[in-house]
Amino acid sequence: MKPTRFIDSVNCAIEGILHATRTQKHMRYHFLAALAVLFTALLLRVSSMEFMLLALAVSFVLFAELMNTAVEIVVDMISPGYHPLAKLAKDVAAGAVLVAAFGTAIMGYLVLARYVLPWQRTGLEMIGTETETGMVVSVVLVLIVVVIMKARGGTGTPLEGGGVSGHSAVGFSIATSVALHTQDPLITVFCFILAAMVSHSRLLLRIHRPREVVAGGLVGVAITVAVHLLFRAFG
Repeated sequence: MKPTRFIDSVNCAIEGILHATRTQKHMRYHFLAALAVLFTALLLRVSSMEFMLLALAVSFVLFAELMNTAVEIVVDMISPGYHPLAKLAKDVAAGAVLVAAFGTAIMGYLVLARYVLPWQRTGLEMIGTETETGMVVSVVLVLIVVVIMKARGGTGTPLEGGGVSGHSAVGFSIATSVALHTQDPLITVFCFILAAMVSHSRLLLRIHRPREVVAGGLVGVAITVAVHLLFRAFG
């Protein structure tokens, strides 16, 4: 029966949240993570704006998980048996949760890292906070481009194979960021060696072909250089 009073509507909403928490282990994990993040933020005495951003990001993840649960319930009701479109609907809904969680992780890092890791705070004051932001933006853009290229390629699986190596792209993106801002050539060489080792591991495991690894590395370097040039031009 459709609720007619406001309090009844609120009770229905709370009942939905309780059902999702009771039946979905990921919802329970998200709630525990939310409590940990917000409690840590209070202990560290972050600014009001930072706490508001964290609360908004956490709420977005919980909202995405609730919507994912709702989609799963509706799909199971319409298609109790296996159907490829039913699987696709659930995968897309789960992807929404993953995107929300990834964005929240970035937000949490940018807000809390300076409080939790004081040695990093000192380093960032020396090189400038735009460097940290540029590194994060570069990696995010690299991941987005890799996802688009994998989707267009239509081969392999999300974490194995495909048109371009995501591991190589991210590895060389981080190495390039370090190279653009470090004053020590030895550190730069070591970072690129590590990136090359990560890329080579994809070949040893026969997950990617050489051209896919090279393409990933080029994507990582090109996007990272472009982002840092933009930060310097408009910084």
